Amino acid sequence: MQGKFITFEGIDGAGKSTHIGFVTDYLTSRGKQIVSSREPGGTPLGEKLRDLLLHEKMHLETEALLMFASRREHIAQVIAPNLAAGKWVLSDRFTDASFAYQSGGRGLPRAKMEALEAWVHPELQPDLTLLFDVPLEVARQRLDATRTLDKFEREQADFFAKCRAEYLRRAEQFPERFVVVDSTRSIADIQASLAQVLEKLL
Repeated sequence: MQGKFITFEGIDGAGKSTHIGFVTDYLTSRGKQIVSSREPGGTPLGEKLRDLLLHEKMHLETEALLMFASRREHIAQVIAPNLAAGKWVLSDRFTDASFAYQSGGRGLPRAKMEALEAWVHPELQPDLTLLFDVPLEVARQRLDATRTLDKFEREQADFFAKCRAEYLRRAEQFPERFVVVDSTRSIADIQASLAQVLEKLL
């Protein structure tokens, strides 16, 4: 029995990471085997690429190519085999993040992103993408001021405005898999709505 693939998206500070644990616990309580991962990363090679991607300056196209290189390894080593084994794979970010950050935020032509997506995973798409959406000022306030921010988190407001706009455009383009979550609500309210969404997949 094929498993399900759920991705968590949103600009930095949107609160998506807060809810991954809830979704994991919810699905586990209903007998599902869960594999939780992240992008960039998810594999030993991917984690090395993550460190480079989050902290090193590089050409925009190099950044996009490395993101998809990490993703290709992630699919081959984690996502595809676990789905085939009937497990549910949860990923903190997937290709929608590349569209949002490298295309929306950084301005890489969308056609190049679409070509990479078609090459790296022509058939694989999430069964459900949860897009946690908040106004920019809320997202910025939520970033922990006590920790060291990576190069993306240090970007200016206009960058995140473009990222958010691209996320919402993707949600309109693929309404069959996207659920936009108003992440300004209380955690309890959000998790109640997540439970309703997840029940439809079970």
